Amino acid sequence: MAEFILGVGQHKTVFEVMALATEQLQRVEGQPRKVAARSDTAEIEATRADFEGEFDSYILRLRDADSLGTALEGVLSEYQDVLSRSEEDGWHVVQFSRAGDGAARAADAVARLGRDVPLPEIWRVHGEDYRVDRISAELLFQAMLQYKASDVHLSPGQSPVFRVDNEIRTSELLGALSATQIRTLIRDVASDADWKEFTESMQASFNYHQVGLGYSRVSCFVKLGAPHCTFRFLPEVVPSFEDLSIPGDTMVALAKQHHGLILVTGMTGSGKSTTVAALVDWINSNKACHILTIENPVEYVHKNKKAVVSQRSTGTDVATFFDAVTGALRHDPDVIVIGEMRDPDTIRSAISAAATGHLVISTLHSNTASEVVNRIVSFFDPVERDLIKLQLRDCLRCVICQRLVPKTGGGRIPALEVMVNDIKPINASIIAGDTDGIRIGMQQTVSHSFLFESYLFGLYKQGKISLENARTYTTDQSVLDQMVMGTYSVPRLESIKTARAEGSH
Repeated sequence: MAEFILGVGQHKTVFEVMALATEQLQRVEGQPRKVAARSDTAEIEATRADFEGEFDSYILRLRDADSLGTALEGVLSEYQDVLSRSEEDGWHVVQFSRAGDGAARAADAVARLGRDVPLPEIWRVHGEDYRVDRISAELLFQAMLQYKASDVHLSPGQSPVFRVDNEIRTSELLGALSATQIRTLIRDVASDADWKEFTESMQASFNYHQVGLGYSRVSCFVKLGAPHCTFRFLPEVVPSFEDLSIPGDTMVALAKQHHGLILVTGMTGSGKSTTVAALVDWINSNKACHILTIENPVEYVHKNKKAVVSQRSTGTDVATFFDAVTGALRHDPDVIVIGEMRDPDTIRSAISAAATGHLVISTLHSNTASEVVNRIVSFFDPVERDLIKLQLRDCLRCVICQRLVPKTGGGRIPALEVMVNDIKPINASIIAGDTDGIRIGMQQTVSHSFLFESYLFGLYKQGKISLENARTYTTDQSVLDQMVMGTYSVPRLESIKTARAEGSH
């Protein structure tokens, strides 16, 4: 096990040194049954029968010195009923127990030793005898299903932590885990290639299948020298639009598109991957075509239905997203699904594929649908931006942005904002890179677009969410409040243009 340097300061007793050392070890490696601390002039060992609670037995070794012998004699003569002493290779060795009837006397003796025999300020600490029993991956999946958890986090020194309705909840399902247990679990669920990546890069992400229960995106990394691991739960059966409580008519209309770019956006943990999976599953069930997905790693696993689905994982099946997207056009795809547009080359290739007759579906991190165009354009050098906006005007079909909102009675429900590139004002605002213009165009009745505010207001009127949560998750609270009061009117494009023209003079 790793050794840590621990500065405890002056005038600390043996018990205090061990408590500080144990706290440090628990954070990094878990709960040991034995802790050892050493310096040039002193060594301490503490052991206990279990992984928690007070240590039972202590051994204190002190380097032989003329003044030390006299100080020890005074303590030993007074507490000889609870302390035993011997000499070993130039060390004074004192043993005592904190258990049984003599526990209080032993504590007094240690306090006296701390006064008469000053201990070092700096120690080299390591733990021994950690938990090694294997963690059951099946038990973790069963727990995620039982708790309706989206994720479970495994960290040394802590019990498993589950994310339920976006809140962190600790479970005593397995007790506090050790670094050894977590490292063993990672090795169990990782392929040889993924394990090699983890040991060499100190992080890795891959897919794991627990048959009959679900899939998981496993993300493992090293912190303070110890392994940590997160499982993101993914069901074996891809949820439908109805299962997800998202508008089926809107989603089916998008899934029926034959070419162009569809983006599903939102912040981390907003359900983008699940919405994309539901879109892909509808296409797979209803269209005879070839669907090619490029992911890192593969998350939802699709079985061939009416379509043929080819799922490729970067790092395993292909080197990079860019290589996969540029090569995809040679694989006769009708639909290309890109896990995330994360760099200029991938975005450029995705736009090119959408412009050449393919339906491209991808995700992007964004807070609103109207800001996506400028978010994409920001990836590129200024000299390229006008061309990218022109290409987006021609190939971008729709942007879906979503947020998960606490639902009345428990759970969460998606709130959607949809920007459909279906009217001239939106089209023109894309070319201009005008986020406000896109937002105003989205509110025109001739467009199939809609804002978060109108969607949240609808959920509130249906009693699915509270007004407080609607206000919390909206983009513009004043717009939502006007909708609630019935005083909101959609901005007219002409008035906005006039206001801008007057403001420029």
